[in-house]
Amino acid sequence: MKVYTQAYVRGSNEAAKMYCRAFGAKISFEIKDENGVYAHCELSVNGKGILALSEAPDSCDINKKEVWQTMAFNAFEIGCKDAVQRAYDILSEGGTVLKALGPEPWNEFCAYVIDKYGVFWWIAV
Repeated sequence: MKVYTQAYVRGSNEAAKMYCRAFGAKISFEIKDENGVYAHCELSVNGKGILALSEAPDSCDINKKEVWQTMAFNAFEIGCKDAVQRAYDILSEGGTVLKALGPEPWNEFCAYVIDKYGVFWWIAV
């Protein structure tokens, strides 16, 4: 069985670019709809899929999230503190920082961020 993470956002084209910058990812597969936004987009790092994106349909809750959610995308073993710092800087731009970068008992350098698309991230070395 495979479980693949997918985010539905408004502004999927810009979100894909932002996530590529944050995680050093590449778009490995894409299908755009008649409006030029992503019907489906897959991001990969070193040839391995990390995230799929689609433009959120009208029925999707896209309200700006600023509080803890019941689901988070965990991006860990990113490689080094500099890589986590880069992801943090990019994801927090226009977003909400719930816990700034620092240590936790389970990780030496991590943060909780809700990005400007409403996606909740736990990022860590």
